[in-house]
Parts: sequence; structure tokens; C-alpha cells
Amino acid sequence: MSNSNMELETLAWGYGLVEGPRVDAENRLYFSDAKLGGVFRRDPDGRIETVIPKRRGVGGIALHADGGIVVSGRNICHVRDGESRIVFDVEDAPGFNDLFTDAEGRILVGSQRFNPFEKDVVARSGELYRIEAEGKAEMLYDDVGLTNGIGFSPDGRRLYHSDSTRNQILLHDVAEDGSVSNRRVFAQLADGHPDGLAVDESGCVWAAAYWGGCVTRLTPEGDVDLNLEIPAKTVASVSFGGPDRRDLYIATSDNTDDPARGGTIFRTRAPLPGLEVPLARV
Repeated sequence: MSNSNMELETLAWGYGLVEGPRVDAENRLYFSDAKLGGVFRRDPDGRIETVIPKRRGVGGIALHADGGIVVSGRNICHVRDGESRIVFDVEDAPGFNDLFTDAEGRILVGSQRFNPFEKDVVARSGELYRIEAEGKAEMLYDDVGLTNGIGFSPDGRRLYHSDSTRNQILLHDVAEDGSVSNRRVFAQLADGHPDGLAVDESGCVWAAAYWGGCVTRLTPEGDVDLNLEIPAKTVASVSFGGPDRRDLYIATSDNTDDPARGGTIFRTRAPLPGLEVPLARV
């Protein structure tokens, strides 16, 4: 299925690697520039302001129930009104990439143990942690090459996790007590590598295809349902937002229509709403 009826709107550009799009209750879009640094907020009228200056490596953003945002990077940090609180850190992990929240407001985050943009870098697998309180986290599993998008099925019983280096979206079962098991490959992309992802109300997974130039919608069985072509080769992240959660935001690190624009944020209308993303509560 093609994207012929999904028109793209360009919202912002001029960045390095746009990551972590997340929309709050006032329809304001938060996003980061993981490569050049900074976390930003775009108001519905198009005005953009800097929320966290210079911070690099922010691959994931969550809205916090007490206000402010939780961001990844060299650690997991809650930033509110310019004040920062470190929520979680791992001494021997150089950083963290994408993150997501579960129904209880706990934060799931993947450790990133190498810089994929360094030349001749030696890849090291990372882990997925679930942060349950400040400084307290449980490692749910390890052996994730390059951690990226994280999401749950509508019933919360399936956990999706992109491993970009292996071109796999991993799938785990989630038990009532929160434990995970039965790792398997949910899908591999025909073009590009799975990066950020988001799940809609029907249980379909929308995956950004880095180097693939598209966002791919996958059925709960892992079959390709739709390919949304994006004027960028490096599509990094996707997120739902808006009053009806049908606004689909797409973040990239390039723009093939106008290369001078670099990292760009696009928006389109999805056929179904995305799942509501819980607020962080740690």
C-alpha cells in the first residue's frame, strides 16, 4: 500500500539529526538534535524555542507528570524550568538512546555502548532498563546491538524494540508482573534499518527506516501494510500527536528535496490515532 493520500507538511528544518519527537497536551512538539545538540519545543504557531541548550545524544524524550521532560543522552535526566535531576545512570555505559514509558509511568530506556557515527568503531551490545524510581532500575534484557525505538501493543502485553545494527524489530511478551520473555524477531525492513517506532490503536507498528527513505507500517503479524515515502534517506523517528492523536510526526537527518535544509521534521495525517503515551512518574 502506498502513501498517495498522505500529504507531508514541513514544520522545521536546519538541524543535524532530529530525534525524540513528542507532543504535549498543549499540542507543543518537543524534539532534539542528537548530533549538534539541544532540545527544542515548537509551538502550534510555529515558534521554536530552546528548552535544553547544547545537550547532545538525546535520542528519546518523555513528558513528565510533574511537568518538564525526561531526556536521554549521557544519563537519564528530568529537566523542569531549567532545573535538572539525574534519574538514572550506569557507570560503564557511555550513554542512552531511545526511551519510552509504560502504563505505570516507569521509563524504559536502551543503553548505547558505542557511537555509531564514529569511524571504525567497535560495536558493543547494550541493554534495556526499566527505571522504577530515581536511581533504581531493573535490566529487562541485554544483547541489543544499537538500541532504538521502543513501544507497547495496545494491551501492553507485547514490547517492541528496534535493533538497528541487526535490522530487526525485536518482540518480547510482557507478563502481568512486568517480566519479559520469549524474544523473537517481529520484523525486518526491506529498505533501511528500523529506528524510532510508534504504535497505533489497531496495534500496527510505524517504524522509521534509517537509510530507507520511508516510514513502514507493520501489522501485528509483522507484515508490511503501508510504506510512507519521505523526502529523506535517513528517517530517524516517528511519533503521534495532536488533539485526536492522528498527527504523525517524522524526524530525519537529511532532506532530499532541499539538501541545504538538513535534518527536518515533517507532519502528516495517519488513518488511525496513535496510542496515548503515558507520562513519566519517576
